Amino acid sequence: MLALLGFITIIVLLALVMSKKASPVVVLIVVPIITGLIGGFGKEVGTFITNGIRSIAPTGTMFIFAILFFGILTDAGTFQPIVNKILTVVGKDPVKIAIGTVILSTLVHLDGSGATSFLIAIPALLPLYDALGMRRQTLATIVALSVGVMNIVPWGGPTLRAASALDVSATELFNPIFIPFIAGMLFVIFIAYRLGKKEQKLIAHLNIDSIAITKEENAEQLKLARPHLFYLNIAIIIATLFILIREILAPHVIFMLAFAVAITINYPNVKEQRERIDSHAKAALMMASILFAAGAFIGIMTGSGMIGEMANFTVSIIPQSLGKFIPVLTGVIAMPASLLFDPDSFYFGVLPVLAQSASEFGIEAVNVGRAAILGQMTTGFPVSPLTGATFLLLGLTGVDLGEHQKKTIPYAFATTIVMLIVALLVGGIKL
Repeated sequence: MLALLGFITIIVLLALVMSKKASPVVVLIVVPIITGLIGGFGKEVGTFITNGIRSIAPTGTMFIFAILFFGILTDAGTFQPIVNKILTVVGKDPVKIAIGTVILSTLVHLDGSGATSFLIAIPALLPLYDALGMRRQTLATIVALSVGVMNIVPWGGPTLRAASALDVSATELFNPIFIPFIAGMLFVIFIAYRLGKKEQKLIAHLNIDSIAITKEENAEQLKLARPHLFYLNIAIIIATLFILIREILAPHVIFMLAFAVAITINYPNVKEQRERIDSHAKAALMMASILFAAGAFIGIMTGSGMIGEMANFTVSIIPQSLGKFIPVLTGVIAMPASLLFDPDSFYFGVLPVLAQSASEFGIEAVNVGRAAILGQMTTGFPVSPLTGATFLLLGLTGVDLGEHQKKTIPYAFATTIVMLIVALLVGGIKL
C-alpha cells in the first residue's frame, strides 16, 4: 500500500510540474500531504514535515547566503577586470577566444545562477564573435558546456537538491568528485579548442586585423563598482572556497560569514546594503522556497515509510547482477534525464528511490547522488526545454533550440561520461 502511494505521489508530482499545471513549491507541499493523509497518517504528517524542514534548513541557508555573497561581489565589479583581461588576451584568435569563453563562463557562474551567467558572459563575448564572423552557435555551445559543468559546485542548484534529498551535506557530495569535476572542465576546454579550430578555418579568408570591436559601458555597473577592493574581494573568494573544500566550517556558516564580510567591506552604508540585498532577494527566495517545500516532501515520504517501500519494490524487480551498478546507470542517464525531468522532479522524486534501491544492494546512497549531479541539470540544464535559463541563452545568442540541442547535446553527454569514468577510476563513486 505504501509503495503504491509513493509511486502515485511521484507520478502526480512529475505530471503537475512537467505540465506546468502547478508550481513546484505548491506541488512539493500539497501532493505528499494528501497522499500521507490517505495513507492513514494524521497528526504525524505535521511531525514528518517539521523533521524534513529541519534536515533541509542548513542547505537552504547555505544557498541563500551563497547567492547573496556572489551577487554582492558581482555588483562590486570583482569579476570585471578578469573579464576585461580575458578579452584582451584572447585578441582576435578564434581558438583563444573559444578557450577564453570557457574561462569567462566558468568564472561568472561562481554564483550558481545560469541566468546571471548568461547575462554577463554572452553580452561580453557576442560583439567579439559577431565582429570576427564566428558562429553564434559555437558561442552558445561553449557557454552552455562551461556553465553546465560549473553547476556541479556545492552551492549549485542540482547539488543542493541532491544533498537535500539524500540528507547529506553538499560538500560530502562534491568533494569526492572534485577531480572528475576538474576533468570535466578540462574536457570542455578541449572541446572549445576543437570548435575554435573549426571557426578559425571558417574565417580564414577574412582580414581580421582590420576589424574593430567595441564594448558598451553600463552606468549602473560603474556606480556599484569597487575597483579599489578588487584584490581584497578575490582574497575573500579564495578564503571562502578553501574553507568550504577543506570543511573547516559547515557550508551554511561559511557563506553567512563570507556574505557579512563582503557586504560590509564593499557597501558599508546600511541603505546600500539593503538595496544590494533587495536586488538579489528574488533569486535567493525562489530557490530557498523550493528547498524548504522539498523538506516537507522528503519528510513525509521518508517518515511515512513510502520511500523505503518503493525501494523494496524496485529492488525486487532489479536483477541481483545489476544492483551494484545503479550508480553507473544513474550517471549514464543523468544528462539525457534533463530533457525529461526538471530538477525538482528528478532530485526529489526519482533520486531518493534510486538511492534507496542502491542501498539495498549494499551501495552507499551518496554514490548515486554523485552520479546524478554529473549530468542531471548540470551538463544537461543549458539544453533542457524545462528550464528558463536555456531560453535566455538562446534569446541572447539568437540560436534556435533545435539547432542548439543538435550541436550541444552530444558534447554535453560526452562530458558527463568522461566525468563518470574518472569518478569511477579515482573512487569518487564506489560500487
